[in-house]
Amino acid sequence: MTPKFPYRYRVLVLLFFLMFITYLDRITISLVGVRIKSAFQLSNEQFGWVVGAFALAYAIFEIPSGMLGDRWGQKKVLIRIVLWWSFFTALTGATTGLYTLLLTRFLFGMGEAGAYPNGSAVICRWFPRLETSRGLSILIVGQNAGAAIAPLIVVPLALHWGWRMPFFFNGLIGLVWVAICLSWFRNEPAAMKGISKEEVKLVEENRRFDSHHFKFPWKILKTRASLWLMFLGFFCSQWALYFYVAWMSVYLQQGRHFSESAMKTITMLTFGMGMVGALAIGWTGDYLVRKRGLVFGRRFLGTLALGVSSICFTISALAVSNTVTAISLMIGEFFTAGMGIIAFSVCVDIGGRYTGTVAGMMNFAGQTGAFFLSISFGKIVDHFHNFNTPLLLISGVLLLGSICWQFIQPNRKLEDEFSHDGAHESIRQIHHN
Repeated sequence: MTPKFPYRYRVLVLLFFLMFITYLDRITISLVGVRIKSAFQLSNEQFGWVVGAFALAYAIFEIPSGMLGDRWGQKKVLIRIVLWWSFFTALTGATTGLYTLLLTRFLFGMGEAGAYPNGSAVICRWFPRLETSRGLSILIVGQNAGAAIAPLIVVPLALHWGWRMPFFFNGLIGLVWVAICLSWFRNEPAAMKGISKEEVKLVEENRRFDSHHFKFPWKILKTRASLWLMFLGFFCSQWALYFYVAWMSVYLQQGRHFSESAMKTITMLTFGMGMVGALAIGWTGDYLVRKRGLVFGRRFLGTLALGVSSICFTISALAVSNTVTAISLMIGEFFTAGMGIIAFSVCVDIGGRYTGTVAGMMNFAGQTGAFFLSISFGKIVDHFHNFNTPLLLISGVLLLGSICWQFIQPNRKLEDEFSHDGAHESIRQIHHN
């Protein structure tokens, strides 16, 4: 392996496609949402429960999936995740009505839970601490790439063979990823064939992961208010993300009266902006941490991302021009995607070997927010007969999240909890080093 392309970047490619497939599968139901609503005669509120069923299951199983990854290793858990979600993605295409759709989407969410926590934990094991944000940015780029490419795959398949065909097609793609992960990937750099001793040393001496085996210090939830503010901030951020994933396509077609073809183009451009935002904020995050310190870097970018997103949703809701609305949504996704990098970077900052668990807790809070957005969006639309009204609610929630992010403490690692007890000197020494 040449120094120009370190082996850990190959692992990053694998994670990129993990997230790519995740969002290719996840956004499909939004892209064909108008067709599904018509086929099953669903109201906006009923469709909200369909997309909310995924978010609810995803939230419930986030923490267990993150903990299993920390305990068993990320490879086993990720293989289980992708096999499960591929099966239920395909099964979505076989549903016959509201109730089978609700059940299938719930099981799909159950299977996909843990993808981000375990992906973050792989970054924690495989990357030096100063490359954390850049590594995580590729995960977010992957999700936006999957969402951006999805219209090119899903809409033509739906036009020619009906709305069910994209789900059958997507269900097959995950199996290829599983085969590669099963045969090639290893949890630890030292266990990987072909990696240089120099790169193993670089990673193991500079990563945030440590190999000590201690129980997760649950008492931190009682003593660290900043953790709850981080969870609340991420809860708020996911109102924006899940609008883009679950409702934007329906909003554009039925709320703003774009054609299906125009919706496809705007969706691609919007998530393309997300890719740019993920790269830009990922690199900026690492730069600010080096130049201004960890606390400033994480707080400033998180507050900025949520604040600007809030403004964009307000503009989108109040704008008369559809062009202004579309541009505002694109800018909003630029910062929404970046917020994901910042948030999961903080999980790596404080989590160490418990990154999967911490990320699972945070994403539980986030997916709870996604669930509330899913069901409230459709209910508000049906009540007010206006698709713009719920965008103002999203804007207010994002503003609250921006305020919360000002008080996070990314410099307080979980190992500090042990140090306060005076019981684990080895961890204290690692922390000081």
